Parts: sequence; C-alpha cells; structure tokens
Amino acid sequence: MSRTYSTQDLLRILAQERQACISGQRLNLAAIPSGVNPLIDRFVNADGIQRFTAYNDFRQTIHRYQKEHQISGLVWEEIRVNSQSLRYPKVDDQLVSLPDDLKVLRSHKATVIHFWNDITATMDLHLGLNSGKIYRPISKSDFDRILKRSEWASLTPQGKAENLEIILQLGWGKPEEAVYRRGFPDSGSEYIHAVQPGKTPIG
Repeated sequence: MSRTYSTQDLLRILAQERQACISGQRLNLAAIPSGVNPLIDRFVNADGIQRFTAYNDFRQTIHRYQKEHQISGLVWEEIRVNSQSLRYPKVDDQLVSLPDDLKVLRSHKATVIHFWNDITATMDLHLGLNSGKIYRPISKSDFDRILKRSEWASLTPQGKAENLEIILQLGWGKPEEAVYRRGFPDSGSEYIHAVQPGKTPIG
C-alpha cells in the first residue's frame, strides 16, 4: 500500500525542490522570455525564468496531489504580542486550501478578531490600498464594515515597541487566490495595518 504524504511532508518536499531550482539543478528548458517585447526580453534572465517555471510546475503537481488525496493546506501559526499569544490556522502560501480548510478558517475568524481587538485597542488603523503602496487612516466603523464582508482572518506582526505594526488580513474565498487579487472577485482580501499613535505603516 503506497504512502500518503502529510501537509508537513509536502512542505518539506517543496522546500527541497525550491532549493534545487534555485541552485540550477532543475530547469524548465521550454520556458523562455516573453517574446512580446524584445527590449524587455534583453533584460530578462532566461535561466531565472527556467528555474522559476520548473518550481512552479512542480508546485502545481503538489497542488493536484493535495486535491486528489485531500491533504490539508493548513498550518498552525503562533503570534505573540507583549504578554499575549494566539495559535491559529492559516493556509501555507506554498499550498492550496481544501473546502474543509475554509470551514476551519471561518470557525477561527472570531477568535483572531478578538485577539486583534485586544492587542490593537490603543493603536491607529490604516487600510492598505494599491497593493500596499498607499495607506488610508480608517475609523472603527470603517473597520467593522470591512470585517462584515470577510470570511477569514490572518495576522502578521512586524517591528517592536514604538515601531510595532500588526497587519490583519481580512479575506474571502480561497486564501491562495486572495493574494494580489488573483481570484477577484470570488477571492480577495483587505489589509488593515495597526500602528502606534501618530506612526504610519511600514508595509
């Protein structure tokens, strides 16, 4: 009987394959520069494209395996801010989500938001726009409107003390399609940046 790989097994395999592609041990020789604009193609490294394409092809194979064998894309993250901590699920950015994964994410949304509210109570909120190039201050009522239309939530802290910034991703649909709005409008997300009063987001 053949072995079925776990989520952690798939992540280890992907990490090994990514390293092999970066070091040039794997190439997709069919991958070439765009061919659309000769001027741009002069500055595009064909070897880099072949490495990237080789890894991307392999990752798509892993995604098909995931779906065929119903292997979850979820990993558990732990975030610690000051004396408070939270362990919550998120879809690893190298994997895809299954329908059951989305159910788990939805069931943990309220817990993530409760933690967010606790740790950002005295912080200023900013909405990331134009892929994080622009930040607009928002009120609590603005935040509540965005929250209502989201299905799941994820957190990313960066910096410390007066430079602490906590990014809340409020998403809907599939997380792997929400990044860069690849699956918009069926999947997408908004990023809320909490910073110390008077500070602006780093991004």
